[in-house]
Amino acid sequence: MLCHVVVVPSMADTALDPAPTGSHASRVTKRLFGKQAMIRVGAGAAFGHVINSPREWGRGISGLGKRAGSGLGFHIIKGSIQYTVGTIRHEEFGYHPSDKVGFKPRLTYALLSTVITRDTRTGARKTAAGKISGTIAAGLISRLWNPTRLHTFACGFSSAGISFGIDAGSNVVREFWPEIRHRRRTPRPTEALVK
Repeated sequence: MLCHVVVVPSMADTALDPAPTGSHASRVTKRLFGKQAMIRVGAGAAFGHVINSPREWGRGISGLGKRAGSGLGFHIIKGSIQYTVGTIRHEEFGYHPSDKVGFKPRLTYALLSTVITRDTRTGARKTAAGKISGTIAAGLISRLWNPTRLHTFACGFSSAGISFGIDAGSNVVREFWPEIRHRRRTPRPTEALVK
């Protein structure tokens, strides 16, 4: 049985987004309901619509609306739980690039940052209970409004797993974004000979 998974890219700051400023409540609200969050939800809904997943919702405007609503529900559940648990546990939100050198250490840091964060009081690394609980809860709770064949724990955990994978990929892009954006131009062979 193929499970429908809600594809909503990470709700944390993207590589291109500046960190939200203001009070904690306003930062959380911006991350949950801001323009970038709505773009990510819309992109996930469009992708689901193109691949017609779940097929029971069809390809019409009604199906697109259901996919958008499902993605928004997943996003709000994930974010609400993540920020509540993370605030209680003093977890740092968002991705912060590493100070490591070399591809492998930086890649490892980016991937582990999906489930590891820093304590806002001490700076020590610790399990990101907010991210983990928010993602798993959103995967399981989102089964409630999906078609009946998708009301399974397996589909819920599959959705959560895909969300973790998207978050990990987003972290890798954030880690290497400066190099991607400002690639050094390699001289052409003829230019190298002239110099």
